[in-house]
Amino acid sequence: MSFTGESVASAANNPVLITGASGLVGSALRAALSTKGRSVVSLVRRGASGKNQIHWDLTTAEPPDARAFSGRFSAVVHLAGEPIMGVWTAAKKRHIYSSRVDGTRNLAGYLAGLPGELRPEVLVCASAVGYYGNRGDEVLTESSGAGTGFLPETCVAWEAAAQPARDAGIRVVHLRIGIVLSSAGGALTAMLPAFRFGLGGRLGRGNQWMSWIALEDLVAVIQYVLSNASISGAVNAVAPNPVTNADFTRTLAGALNRPAAIPVPSFALKLLPGGMGRGALLSSARAVPEVLSRLKFGFEYPTLEHALQHALVT
Repeated sequence: MSFTGESVASAANNPVLITGASGLVGSALRAALSTKGRSVVSLVRRGASGKNQIHWDLTTAEPPDARAFSGRFSAVVHLAGEPIMGVWTAAKKRHIYSSRVDGTRNLAGYLAGLPGELRPEVLVCASAVGYYGNRGDEVLTESSGAGTGFLPETCVAWEAAAQPARDAGIRVVHLRIGIVLSSAGGALTAMLPAFRFGLGGRLGRGNQWMSWIALEDLVAVIQYVLSNASISGAVNAVAPNPVTNADFTRTLAGALNRPAAIPVPSFALKLLPGGMGRGALLSSARAVPEVLSRLKFGFEYPTLEHALQHALVT
């Protein structure tokens, strides 16, 4: 294959490539970058339409023509992955794992194989606070070890899959993202119907910690790590004030002026297929953004009440 590209000096003016650009976070990031004058190209699984899209299903090893990538991107933001929500059948769990691990490995390997002057400066990869597993009341920073179980094992393999890019000299950042709060999609949208009808309540005892972040703050975090060359490795992309599930449900119900009086018993959640109840809904991760706090990153929505009030009116 032959490669052609622009000079390194002009790399900062090159587009940002986003995978998962049609999802909740990708759509918001694409809009934010475009507002600031950054050109964005989306990597899409289905047929590309126009010069701002490139077709490649990352779960397959076969990449597109090299000319689609060569010399075009100063940064890559990798957000693609099978949604966690849904019934954890054996097939669903395989898709969750392969879409993250295989997709990241194929992308990182391809970027690493580009000639040095054509590689992106930074690869920002989504990860999740699921990395830490069920840790009770333990305060979890980026230096905390991984937990055990399906989600932690997936996250460990997910982050390790980016190693080829790191070995090639590309700055790699792993964003361990908490629950993203937005009424446009994601976990909050799934909760809202029950809570609006006064049918919401805590999950189990409600003492499991929930690490969360407003969508707008997550988009700001991504832009921050893109532009800050001193940041690499794991970054907890969470607000500085995690809450218990009981506090979360009480705050959400209060924001909607509804009661939160119908808890879901633990035994019922533990009966969910594939271990989803134990592995996700009852799992406790009290993650805090130590890296971002040390760098004085300013969260626009640092408290849950403020974040929910904003999300529910946008």
